[in-house]
Amino acid sequence: MRARRTAPPCLDPATALRPRPGPAYNPAGLLITEDNVQNEQTPATAPVTLPTGRAAGCPFDPPAGLAEVRATGPLARMTYPDGHIGWLATGHAAVRSVLGDPRFSSRYELMHYPFPGGPEGPPAPAPVGDMTGMDAPEHTRFRRLLTGKFTVRRMRQLTDRVAELTAGHLDAMERGGPGVDLVEAFARPLPALMICELLGVPYADRERFQEHAQTIMSMDVSPEEMEAAFTAFLGYMAELVAAKRAEPSDDLLGDLAQDSDLTDEELVGVGGFLLAAGLDTTANMIAHGTFALLTHPEQADALRADPALAPGAVEELMRYLTVAHTGVRTALEDVEVEGVLIRAGESVTLSLEAANRDPERFPDPDTLDVHRKATGHLGFGHGIHQCLGQQLARVEMTVALPALLRRFPTLRLDVPAEEVPLRTEMNVYGVHRLPVTWDEV
Repeated sequence: MRARRTAPPCLDPATALRPRPGPAYNPAGLLITEDNVQNEQTPATAPVTLPTGRAAGCPFDPPAGLAEVRATGPLARMTYPDGHIGWLATGHAAVRSVLGDPRFSSRYELMHYPFPGGPEGPPAPAPVGDMTGMDAPEHTRFRRLLTGKFTVRRMRQLTDRVAELTAGHLDAMERGGPGVDLVEAFARPLPALMICELLGVPYADRERFQEHAQTIMSMDVSPEEMEAAFTAFLGYMAELVAAKRAEPSDDLLGDLAQDSDLTDEELVGVGGFLLAAGLDTTANMIAHGTFALLTHPEQADALRADPALAPGAVEELMRYLTVAHTGVRTALEDVEVEGVLIRAGESVTLSLEAANRDPERFPDPDTLDVHRKATGHLGFGHGIHQCLGQQLARVEMTVALPALLRRFPTLRLDVPAEEVPLRTEMNVYGVHRLPVTWDEV
């Protein structure tokens, strides 16, 4: 099997994908490049390239170039690394419109990779079971099997278990004394334990899959490293699926193994998709969210003083941080979006982070405000591919963040903020480590 990126379900589905770029053809067979592109509604400015450079000392802000592009209009012509001329959507309404429109495809083989340094070769279809690269009706078949497993009601029933695991990890931190990496001590193991319990994956096996999942999410590993990680990760999932087929178990994978029409290959793909997501996305939100709160102490104090702010604070952090920052769609036919005509075959890069900082949608968007009503943010995506696990992520963050702040009232960074290592080379933005300390009582 060709190695492919898997995308966590808490992202816009194209966000964490790394399709193999190459010439893609529209339905009329026309290769869309800078030499032959014509569009009577194209903005007058020359095509841009995707801004990716984040300003030093601004670990929470999107690349400044995105705001500059957005100021010219919600959509701009964009040159892709392979020469394709498509679009960059930065306005909230434009991004939301594309995400919700079935005339735009998520299929990998139609996409152009927006970041430089992507793998070479023609685009390949999504691996079996990877819903993020599917359109309806294929996507509908898989999504229908899983949606009922992640409802608001079911996920809220896990609140007590999340609180129990949270308290256990905070107890361990307290026993160990000040000076820990919050990623390793708290942010990573908490959601990992939850997704393992939910799926029926032995947490004791984490050394067999956790590192491979991290590699799959990386943007700067060699094709050989990616292939090896992907093979090992799916190999582990294949063993697990075989065990679930042989012996029923009371968990999500066990249910799918016994009560669905999924093939072994499809179940391996779906299970790997869910596991990789649960290991990575919420962990980054907990860690990066804590980093943001500790560098905005008035916001941390407000949340610590009033835990009832937690649900809204989680939505605001999702908006403000947008760890799942970029997606791609391709037009299946000519579509007008925000007054701009997008031709069939043209790819649209969706900047979720720019959309979530759009001043036309969120007043004073560059300010973190845990009192804000941040409803309508695109941190969990939108449309048929919106975050499958968003309700679980909400429960985990709503419990974990205020509990951490209350347990350690003097919690603070143990290094200058500019020394916190950022995950700029990963498909999901965040921090590699978060050294923190506190005063012992």
